[in-house]
Order: sequence, then structure tokens, then C-alpha cells
Amino acid sequence: MTTTAEPTTEIGRSRVRKEDQRLITGRSRYTDSITPSGTVHIAVVRSTIARATITSIDKSEAEKAPGVFGVYTAADLGAEEVGMPCAWPITPDQKAPQRPVLATGRVNFSGEGVAVVVARSAAAARDAVELVEVDYEPLDPVLDMEAAAQDGAELVHPDLGSNVSATWVFDSAAAGTGGDVSEAIKAAEAADDQVVVRRRFRQQRLIPAFMEPRSCVVDPTGEQLTIWAATQVPHILRTMTTVTLGIPESKLRVIAPDVGGGFGGKIGVLPEEMLCVLLAQKLGKPVKWTETRSECMLTAHHGRDQIQDLVMSVRKDGTITGFDVHLYADMGAYLGLVGPGVPILGAFMFNAIYKIPALKFTCSNVFTNKTLTDAYRGAGRPEATFAIERMMDEVAVELGRDPMELREQNWIAHEEFPFTTVVGLTYDTGNYEQATQRAMELFDYAGLRREQEERRKSGDSVQLGIGISTFTEMCGLAPSRVLGSLDYGAGGWEAANVRMLATGKVEVTTGASAHGQGHETAFSQIVADKLGVPFEDVEILHGDTQVAPKGLDTYGSRSLVVGGIAIVNAAEKVVEKAKKVAAHLLEASEDDIEFANGQFTVRGTDKGKAIQEIAFATFMAHDYPEGMEPSLDSDAVFDPENFSYPHGTHLCAMEVDTDTGRVNLRKYVCVDDIGNVINPLIVEGQVHGGLAQGIAQALFEEANYDDQGTLVNATFVDYTLPSAADLPNFTTETVSTPSTTNPLGVKGVGEAGTIASTPAIVNGVLDAIRHLGVGEIEMPTTSQRVWRALQVAKGHQAQQTPSHTHSPGAGLGSIDPNNPKGEVQ
Repeated sequence: MTTTAEPTTEIGRSRVRKEDQRLITGRSRYTDSITPSGTVHIAVVRSTIARATITSIDKSEAEKAPGVFGVYTAADLGAEEVGMPCAWPITPDQKAPQRPVLATGRVNFSGEGVAVVVARSAAAARDAVELVEVDYEPLDPVLDMEAAAQDGAELVHPDLGSNVSATWVFDSAAAGTGGDVSEAIKAAEAADDQVVVRRRFRQQRLIPAFMEPRSCVVDPTGEQLTIWAATQVPHILRTMTTVTLGIPESKLRVIAPDVGGGFGGKIGVLPEEMLCVLLAQKLGKPVKWTETRSECMLTAHHGRDQIQDLVMSVRKDGTITGFDVHLYADMGAYLGLVGPGVPILGAFMFNAIYKIPALKFTCSNVFTNKTLTDAYRGAGRPEATFAIERMMDEVAVELGRDPMELREQNWIAHEEFPFTTVVGLTYDTGNYEQATQRAMELFDYAGLRREQEERRKSGDSVQLGIGISTFTEMCGLAPSRVLGSLDYGAGGWEAANVRMLATGKVEVTTGASAHGQGHETAFSQIVADKLGVPFEDVEILHGDTQVAPKGLDTYGSRSLVVGGIAIVNAAEKVVEKAKKVAAHLLEASEDDIEFANGQFTVRGTDKGKAIQEIAFATFMAHDYPEGMEPSLDSDAVFDPENFSYPHGTHLCAMEVDTDTGRVNLRKYVCVDDIGNVINPLIVEGQVHGGLAQGIAQALFEEANYDDQGTLVNATFVDYTLPSAADLPNFTTETVSTPSTTNPLGVKGVGEAGTIASTPAIVNGVLDAIRHLGVGEIEMPTTSQRVWRALQVAKGHQAQQTPSHTHSPGAGLGSIDPNNPKGEVQ
């Protein structure tokens, strides 16, 4: 990270997070730490079969087990018709099966809840689960999303008549934002001076492996029913509980205490949360559920899982003329809260930073007998960035071009901003040249290219590859009007309240609910500067719908660019109110009052009062302006006019041992433009965490199902997460072209590292061994997969006649005989 002199303002200062003192000394309070008096515990009986008819459930032995109060099915709870909500119908004819709180009659994925045990302790409940006997009549599971989408396929939900939930299309020609893709591709196929590159990429299924498993406690004993939950969305959970169970929203209080990570994986509304509410109402006791780690990995929603068929037409001089995108997206057995819309968020980013004149995007959401998918860090944007950045490398190879030069030829130049893209979005600011130049300097791009060539010439068994990703993303979800046009089931605004207490301290409530991002620190820095009060005097309150009653919570890199601006606007209202009081007390015209560094002064004099004095005088209310209420407290709700568009250049050096397939990430450099930076230390942490998750997709992580639909790696023994030993030191810097759509000039950073890093890594791995005949490796690019690809390439080259042999370093299409759609035309 760039080191500069510490600023005199709070904004821009590398403050250590104030919440860390609580979190790292064991004084944190997670949902599982909360146990009201009289609490009973539940555990869920889960299907071991992916698709089956339930023929019987025998609860008798479990009901007799020590400490067990009862075993309940959906029928026992009167919940047969209770269905979990989906808030994003992407098309009017979207097929949406009811997801039950407990399966009734049939199970549709391995891990689906069938019954629930209530016991004196969590251990007793889990033990009794093993005593519930469920008889199934197994059915063949539907597991291949592409096969499931075809006519005549076995149906996951026979009553729906199809496994395709919805097909969503964007066509730049039809929208009037660009040209006709089919015409561009036809023209390229017929022209001698153009090429068409076709590829198929797979976005594997991932598990959001947050540190704290999901948990819920429901206490029905007060005037309000109180829900504590390990959730990213306490306000949405309250609303959706009302929608699902019919409890008046005014009778619900939802609290998200300390939450140990989310990454989109805690954005849903859970059957288990609804079960806790139903059982708490039925029993009149507090009810608690905390999942085990394996249970979490099996049933918490998964991420990604797409097949991407891509066609790009390009002139041989390197100019892109069209891009056709077709996706299959695996929804799993049911639709998540926003799952159907996740690929749609990516639809607007397949053009990325490039001036692509024609684009068509088609996505078919498909049901299979797997755990449902929903938002995972980046939510659609990583998938889109992977596709376009991989395609840029593929086109560069086909044309024999340096991949960075090809990108620069097609990207939006800094003097062209604001720029309206082929999908109709307006990028307000950006400077791709600046970020790229700095990244290449830090990386020593030219030097590493020379080393790469030397290793190739010498036949070194360890080859070097350079991976590139020049990305942008749309974040700060979002303008409510835009979300409405996409049929999203909520707005995109955020709310805040700033309160000046009598003693001059400040309380801020925000609807943005933190789960590790450092909100309390960054928001305190903003308020300290806006009000001119000490950083230590600002208290940030969040995550409780009774304390912060209005909000739309945290996801999509929206906390700062939406929630932070609501705080700014509320603080400015406080200053305007205080200015009236100051003018009255200083016996001056309000127009003559100036405010800076927490002091109100009469212009041209040394007469003044601190904002803390004004707060106390307002509290006393002995002398304040006629017609003004004695309060400085102010509310604000901010709805952005546009998304924000952070961007950056990520470069990596990958070493591949051609004898063993071992992949080593030797060097990683990224320069990100996230607008103005509030806290560089927090930004660095966000970037590092994002990089780890994106690199993990490229190299390590994959949720694997067997042919019966059983998740076979539902523990950390089998599901590989990277440790610090698996990753190098990252070189990170930021540059800034401030956003013009908010007063802080900020963009977003929470998802940037994840979005950018995956294609950089895969591009680097392929760049190391492409000259040996390897044109594609599915993620994760494990040593085993790399070694196998090398063996296939050796066998393929041995069978080629000399007239078909490519020279080392020449462009190669995919040579995988099992992937004909990867051939270059």
C-alpha cells in the first residue's frame, strides 16, 4: 500500500479499527453467545438423499430421548403452506417453486430439512436427530444444469413443467444502446480481416465459508418478538418474516449482533429462522439454532455455478466488434432471496472497460437437485469479469498480440469519461491508463516477460506465466429506480440518523449492518470530520431494527457509497441546525456564521462557539431561536443516482512445474481506483481479503457432488481454503479518480479483489504452459488438473503432423477434444 504522510483530517487516516478491541479480546457477542432464560435448542433432521419421495417419518425413539421436548414436522407446526420468499422475479413468467420450511412429501436436495428436534441442549437435540427414522423412495437426481435445461429432461419440480426457471435476455440492438451482435458475428465469419473466437468456461460452485456458522435465537416473551440472527440483513429479515409468517412488522425486533463474516452467504432468509419463530410462538419459550460447520457447508447457499458460452468477433487489427454471451446458471433446487438476479447483475459488466459496440446476453436459470445458489462476494460481477478477461487473453493469443496492448486498444480512454457503455450504463470517472501504468511499474512487466522468454528458450521445467485482469465493476447497490426496472423486490436507498448528545458526544445510527468491514471506524472518521468532533467521541449504532429502524443493510459494496452518504447528509443537517442556534447565541446573522473544524464563528471576528457548546445550549433550551425545536438531531435517506464504478489492474506471476503440474503464485500486484479513500488500512484489509477469495476460486475451491447428488467435500478436511502459507505478500496501491455521483467521491472496495483476481490467476497459469499446447484448464487449476492437461497436450502434439504444428509462443485455440465449443473459428 502506498505510504504517505498522515493526513490532518480523519478522512484518509489509517486508523486501527475501533471495533477490533472488542473482537480480538473476547468481548464480542455473537448470536450463539445469546441464550435467554428458559431457552430450548433445535436441530434439523436433514435428508441424506438428493431427490426422493418421503414415505414415512418415525419420531418415536427420538421423542423418548433424554432432554427432548418434541419432534415436529411441517404438518405438526401447521406450516405445510409456508414458503420461503424470493425477492427477485427476473421475468414475469419466472417459475418459482415453493421452498418449504420443512420438506413435505418430497425432498429435492441432500441436506433439505425434514423434521426438527427440540431439546434442552443443542447436544441433546443433535443426538436425537440420529434417532428419527425417515424412509425414502429414491428418485434419480437431476444434476447437470445444461442437460436439465433441455426439452424432455427429468423435472426437479414436475408441476412447473420445465427445469428452466427463467430466461433473461439483454440485446444492445433491441435496447437501442448498441449494434446487432448476430450481424457483427456473421460479418466476421464472412470477412478475411476478422476472426470469431468461441469459448466455453465453467464457473465452479463455491461455498461461502464464513468464519461464524449461521445462528438464530428467537425470544417470544416480550411485547415484541425478538430475533437475534447471524445475518447481513436484519431489516430485510424483519420485513420478510412478516411477509412469510404474517407477524406484524411492528411486533418484530431483529438484532444482528457481532457477525463473523458473510460474503453474501448470510444475505438470505432461512427456513431455520422461520422454524425458530414458529416454535417460539408454539412453545412460548426462547428457541435457539446454531448449525455445525458441515451443516453450514451442506445447506447454506452456494455461489457461482455457471456455464458460459462466449462468442467474440474481432478485426485482425484487434478491434472488438461484437460479444455474444449465453449462460446456464444453476439455481439448485429452489430460488434464493435474490439468487435469480445474481447473473443479471453480471449482465451489465460483460463489456467491462471496453468499447464493445454490440453485445447480447442470454441467461437461463436452471433447477437441479443441489443446494440453492445465491449471492457470493461480487454476485455476478466476478463471473462476468472472468469471462471478458479470459476472452481478452484468448483473442490476444489468436491474433498473436501482447494481451495488455490488446486491452489498451479497446478500453475507454480517460478523456472519454463520462462514457455510456453498450449496456446503457454511464461510467462517471475512471483512468485505466493510470492504474495500469503504475501496476506494470510495480510488477516489472517488461522484466518478467524477458524472464518468461528465457525460460521458454532454455526449456526450464518450471515455466513462468503472466496473468492480467483489467476490470471494473458496478457497485453501491443501488439506484432504486434501476432496481425497480429489473423487478428487484426492494429499493437501494440507505438511512442514517446523527444525534448530538448534551455532553457533545455523537451517536450515529445506520441501516448498514456490519459483519467485519470496519463500519464503526470508517463512519466515525466521516462524522468526526463533518462535525469537527474527536474521532473517539463518535459512537456508531447498527444492526438492531429498534435502534436503527430504517435500513436496507450490507451487500454489494454499498455500505460506504450509499450508507456513508446518508450519514454525511444527516451530519450536514446537524450543522445547519446548529448554525441557526449559533447565530442566535452570537447575535449575528446566520449568513455571517462560518463553520470549520467544529467551530462556529462570526465572519471577520474571533467570536465563536464550539459545536459541543451549541449542543449543550440546545439541550438546555433556555435560549434558542424562535420557531425552532430544541434539537440538532437529524435524519437522512440517500438514494444514489448511479452505481459507482471502481476499477483496477491486477497482475500476477505464476510458476508452473511442467513435470508435476505444481502451480505457484510467485507475485501479485494490484492498483485499484476506488475513488477517495476514507481509511487506507481498512482498504488494504478489504483488498487482501478479496484477493484471497478470488485466488481461492482459481486455485483451490470447488463444491463437488457425486452422481447421487451428495456433496462429498462438506468439511474443511475436503474443501480447500487457502491459508496464509498458500499466498504471497501482495503489493497493493490505490489511485483515485473521485466519483462524481456522491459528495465523498468514494466508489467501493469490498468486492474488488475477488472480482479481479480469479481471471488474472487463470490467465497466468495458461500463459505459463500455453506454448506447450494447453489451451484451457477448468477451475480450480489444481496441480492434478494442470498435470493432466499437460499430458493431454503432449499426446495431442505427438499425433499432429508437422504441417499442423504451431510454433512456440504462437496463438493456440483450445485443444481439449472434449470441449469442441472451445475451438477457434
